[in-house]
Amino acid sequence: MDVTTTAFGTWNGGRFMHFGEALDEARWIGSAQRAYEKGVRTFITADVYGNGQADLLLGQALKGIPRDTYCLVGAVGHDFYSGKRDGSKGFPRFTNPELRGPAGYREYLKMATEKSLERCGTDRFDLVMLHNPDSIGYSDSRVWQAMQALIDDSLTSMIGVAPGPANGFTLDLIQCFERFGSLIDWAMIILNPFEPWPGSLLIPAAVKNEVRLLTRVVDFGGLFHDDVRPGHEFGYGDHRTFRPAGWVEAGNLKLAQIRSIADRHGITLLQLACAWNLAHPQVKSVVPTLIQEVGSSAKSIETKVDELAALREVTLTPDEIDQIGTVGDNRGCMHLKGANRTHTSAPIADQWGLTPELEEVGRRWGIDPDRDLTCTHG
Repeated sequence: MDVTTTAFGTWNGGRFMHFGEALDEARWIGSAQRAYEKGVRTFITADVYGNGQADLLLGQALKGIPRDTYCLVGAVGHDFYSGKRDGSKGFPRFTNPELRGPAGYREYLKMATEKSLERCGTDRFDLVMLHNPDSIGYSDSRVWQAMQALIDDSLTSMIGVAPGPANGFTLDLIQCFERFGSLIDWAMIILNPFEPWPGSLLIPAAVKNEVRLLTRVVDFGGLFHDDVRPGHEFGYGDHRTFRPAGWVEAGNLKLAQIRSIADRHGITLLQLACAWNLAHPQVKSVVPTLIQEVGSSAKSIETKVDELAALREVTLTPDEIDQIGTVGDNRGCMHLKGANRTHTSAPIADQWGLTPELEEVGRRWGIDPDRDLTCTHG
């Protein structure tokens, strides 16, 4: 199957990414099964989540469901098999020269994909994505030859790229589309009404190179679920505590300005965020983070699954799309990862210098890194 309009990610429920309450195993499996029962037909996992535990849980959730009735997406690239975790920076990418050279790329990707499939309890993915690549992953043809070999080996039908986990990588991703767009079927990016920047900058390149876009963080850190209000208390270690102070209050003020649009169409705020994303060219799928917030007044994750599954086709008017984009304009609100003029030392896993080739990419697409890809907020 191809990737469907709505998707369920194994980062949901707080077990493998620290958001809200961590669901116990039975409830996590139940939420994934509920998604399928309600009509969600794409499931996304990454081998590094829980060092394979997310794969195993998803395999349990999907056990017994006919394989040809859902799309299975895997992501590989963090070498937790032979690499050593570097604290909060995570595991090294498999392309790290200290682990292997280009001659070992194909062998690693084949091994990692096969092990992920084994944990998922199946013999093939529909799509395998290169997960959070470093500068080598974006630019080296030998990486993409090795990714293409996964199709040749009948381990997947499609390949793609999933940047992150932070925002950025704009010029890197556009260059990747230009060089390897004939191979790349899908890219997963951050995009939502309150974070149109910088993801929207690469949409024209995705259109030209016929790369379809799967969008994550559609919920803007949970705000579009409409149960994160001013004064919200986040649990210990919740990743959202790293956002700037006041983001919840500012976000709720923005929600108040667009709530009438959701009411006009008879949809929830989450469904409005999904519809706004899907109104953009090449955006074909939405995968919000489904969070069980702390506290008795929070929506249940089951309710959030139901809202996502009930997403219907909604045609927003051009004025509504522009109004939402104006309210949510976040240009210059953060430091971006990937190619950066200020990075002058050796490349690290998620940041590297701005090369002349990448500057030329920017010129071709009307993107000035000093104007369009810099943090302007204090």
